[in-house]
Amino acid sequence: MTESEAKMGEYLLEIKNERLSFFTQAGEVKALDDVSIRLNDGDILGIVGESGSGKSVTAYSLMGLTAHPGKLIGGSISFNGHQVEGMTEKELRKMRGKEVSIIFQDPMTSLNPVYTIGNQIREVITLHTDKTRSQANERAKELLTLVGINEPEKRLKQYPHELSGGMRQRVMIAIALACEPKLLIADEPTTALDVTIQAQIIELMIELKKKIDMAIILITHDLGVVASICEKIAVMYAGKVVEYGTANEIFYTPAHEYTRGLLKSIPILDDREKTRLVPIDGVPVDMLNPPAGCPFSPRCSCCMKICLTTPPPETALSYTHYSCCWLLQKDEFERGAAI
Repeated sequence: MTESEAKMGEYLLEIKNERLSFFTQAGEVKALDDVSIRLNDGDILGIVGESGSGKSVTAYSLMGLTAHPGKLIGGSISFNGHQVEGMTEKELRKMRGKEVSIIFQDPMTSLNPVYTIGNQIREVITLHTDKTRSQANERAKELLTLVGINEPEKRLKQYPHELSGGMRQRVMIAIALACEPKLLIADEPTTALDVTIQAQIIELMIELKKKIDMAIILITHDLGVVASICEKIAVMYAGKVVEYGTANEIFYTPAHEYTRGLLKSIPILDDREKTRLVPIDGVPVDMLNPPAGCPFSPRCSCCMKICLTTPPPETALSYTHYSCCWLLQKDEFERGAAI
């Protein structure tokens, strides 16, 4: 991390050694296992990984939205001066929407089908501010214009089913931005949209970030989307952050075998050599019975004996780049022995 990042107490968000489990009838599912993430004002962080890696659970936990039977069993979450793990439900409700907002993956199931768009935007504004109904209505029109929706007065009177998928997603963004939050969490906001609308939504988020100067956490498994917007990237696998770095470090100098596997599985449209895609062998980890060592060891082509028995420590590769892999420890040891 940079020198400015190294100063304690200056982070907008600091998750330290978070451990969160779901206690089911079948046993304990360690959804998050010693996760640490830091975010400054105005940063755009991408969290990537396959389904079940813990991306959404990480984001929901910072808003106090962990579903039953999930429980935070270790670590701390500090956001904008709040210790989230110690907040009451009333305090969390006051924080949600005003200081941190979220765009859910599917706007059709996130928006209430029996209320108009105007009702749903005004509700957020009146709940977190002292604006009157007429002032809230004017603010709602401003927000719809801000996110690129034409004829805002007409749209406020419409219901979610009367809008296209792209417009519903823009409405979700408008609701999330209603109180100008310090942090916007986008949980796979472009998954259900076609490629053209995806590009428009990403461009919109970049423009809004510049106007409002908010931080963004983008949760996705689409590395193409991450490359177009994110400054820093956390790669998660089986409830752990296995690699963290700037976008350039992750894309050009990946250090973890899982990160390399993700990058190799991306199709290259202008590839004249017609390189074949290389899938990641094996199946995702059984979270009820995870490996004793590195969670990726059963699928890693470079697996060593120690990988199967002992979790790898973090290896710092630069101020902003670290990875959890025994191969990096081996490389450091060999370089030390050579010296």
